[in-house]
This record gives sequence, structure tokens and C-alpha cells, in this order.
Amino acid sequence: MKIAIVHDWLVTYAGAERVLSALLKIWPQADLFSVIDFLSDADRAKLGGKRAQTTFIQRLPKARTRYQKYLPLMPLAIEQMDLSAYDLVISSSHAVAKGVLTGPNTLHISYVHSPIRYAWDLQHQYLNESGMRFGLKGKLARMILHYIRMWDQRTAAAVDQFVANSHFIARRIEKAYRRPSTVIYPPVDTKGFNLQIEKQDYYLTASRMVPYKKMPMIVEAFTAMPDKKLIVIGEGPEFDKAKALAGPNVTLLGYQSFEVLRSHMQNARAFVFAAEEDFGISPVEAQACGTPVIAFGRGGTLETVRGLDDSAPTGVFYHEQSIGALMAAVQLFEAEHHRISPQACRENAEQFSEKNFERQMRLFVEARCAEANIGQPAPPAPPAPRLALAPTKPAIVVSVTSV
Repeated sequence: MKIAIVHDWLVTYAGAERVLSALLKIWPQADLFSVIDFLSDADRAKLGGKRAQTTFIQRLPKARTRYQKYLPLMPLAIEQMDLSAYDLVISSSHAVAKGVLTGPNTLHISYVHSPIRYAWDLQHQYLNESGMRFGLKGKLARMILHYIRMWDQRTAAAVDQFVANSHFIARRIEKAYRRPSTVIYPPVDTKGFNLQIEKQDYYLTASRMVPYKKMPMIVEAFTAMPDKKLIVIGEGPEFDKAKALAGPNVTLLGYQSFEVLRSHMQNARAFVFAAEEDFGISPVEAQACGTPVIAFGRGGTLETVRGLDDSAPTGVFYHEQSIGALMAAVQLFEAEHHRISPQACRENAEQFSEKNFERQMRLFVEARCAEANIGQPAPPAPPAPRLALAPTKPAIVVSVTSV
């Protein structure tokens, strides 16, 4: 069975690339395709050293750093990939990967991290944050996103099976494509985060400093609670804004190594999370350390964190992305934290382990291949029918003798 795995783009190693890495562990013989591939050698090693077959966008000017500017060309680029020789295609898609062209004899399974966020329900948020709500650029952006949305919906019809990374994304798939999906949670390296029972007296938040993560809001909320210490790990465009809001009880460490991040997660009193994520890996990593989570109660965290209404809670939810709601959640956690055990946090995190993902994904794909008779040994050919010969009749000989 010839297998192809298609990924949107390979620039950094983040959540979607962790899924890709796990897929390549399950099917190391698969060929890899991507719109562009600019991974570092260290990140490529996490993919088994595989280098992707890429599209013409790889050769365009500044494709390494400005690749998102080429989004309008990506539907065309992804459709130029020739996958006609493959029996099974698995796309890992949060943008255009699911739009590859496959024939009737190829099974296409798409693992969807999300339908294209900025073309669907997050379009207005994207335009606001990028400063393109009004003006000529805004009108052009809306036209491009309208075209991408139509293309995205049309290409969904060619996918044979959808897999969603959470029930939250399964609802997005249903809304955008009117297609059902099977939920298989993405892999989290729970083995890399050890359980620690004893905690120190500080809260932790760690994330890229981009607008939807709401990091300045977290900083401002803790600045208003001077008796509570907050440590912030991460960098990005909103770092200066967060730094300007930080009081003396808030420490911004910027970017830190994995070892420093893990140590702070293991020792934190609780991990604070404010984003509406499709899944959200950081809250699961914190729970793997035995650390409770104070999380915004929308999106994937509702599936990865057990609230106080659970018999074995692992965190506290708040339901508004506001300073007041977060402060109230911290106060509630202070009052109820005795109900949350590090062991319960670790146990909850284990269901999202890499081992579970690989087992569930393998079983799902093998079952779909069997249903489609993909990669199955061909049944033996029936024996050739023996030709029946017509019975022979005795010859009649007539002899004529002249007189």
C-alpha cells in the first residue's frame, strides 16, 4: 500500500507538527508533501528526518518568512500535487492540505485541526487584529477570504473520512462542511512532564504573545491581586504591552528552554490559560505535571480540563475573557484547591498521551482501509472454466462402386 501524508506548511515545530510527527511514526514508509518546507535540521529530526515534496510557492521570494502572504495561491498550489499513485492519503490540515486532489481508487482521510479559522467564524476577529477592517485592503482581504471559503467548502466533498482533534472542532466541521467526523485527540508528550506533588506559591502562564492568547489580560488581572505571584513565559508581538501592565508581583521571563518551562510547570500552584483554543496542549502538559488549570471555559479546554462539578476535578473554569472573571476564578481556586489532587490531574492528562493517539489513529485508518478494500490482499482468481467438448458422432462412409 502506497501512503502519502500531506501537511499545510512546514516552518516551525508546533502543535500541528506534533500530530504530523506521530503520523510518521505510525506510517514511516509514507511520502511527505507540503506547500513549503523550511524546517530546521533539529525540527526535521522530530519528523524522522523526512523532507517534504513541495510546491512552486517554495521558490517564490521571501517564502520562508512571508509565506502567509501567499495564502491566495495555496489552493492552486496544493491541487498541483500528483497523488495518483497512492492508495491512501492522510492530510493534516488547518488550512489547505485537505484540498489535495485524489481519484476514486484512493482513500483520503483528513485529520482536521480546524477549518480555515480566518476564513470562517474568526474572519472578523482576524480582520480587526490585522488592521484590515476598513479601506481598500480590507475589501480585498474579504474578497480573498470569500474565495477561499468557497474553495474550502467545495473540496470538503472529496474527503472520504474526517477526523477532528476535539468535539469543539467536530462542531466546526459540521457547521462549515455539513460532514460528520470522528474525534481523536492529538498527542501530548505526557512522558516528558513528570508528576510533582509538592507545589510552590506562584501561578504560571506560558504561551506565544499573540492577541487571541490574552496574555496582557492575565498580567493585568494578577497585577490587581498583589498578594499573588505570577510568572509569565513566552514572547511575541504583545510582550511589550504585557510588560507595561505588569506589577511587581508579575515576572516576565520571555522565551525559555523546554527544561525551564517544564520546571516551572511542575512547581506552579496552578497554570492560567485564557485562550479559546481548538484543543490546547499547554493545559494538558500542566496537568501531566500534577498542576491544576484555571482556564477560559470555551473551546478545547472544556474537554481537557475537569471542572469543579466533576467528582475528580483538575481545574477551575471562568466564562468571560475579562479581568474580573479571571480574578473571580483565582479566588474560587484558592477556596477549592484542596479538592484538586495532583494525581487526578496526571490521570486526566494520560488519556491524551502519544501512545493513545497512535493506537486510536492506527485502528481508525486500518478499519477505513478494510471497508474500502485498500491495501488488502487480492482474492485468489477463480480457476479458469474447462471447455466442454461436443460429443463426437460416428462418421458415415458411403462407398460408390461403378458397374
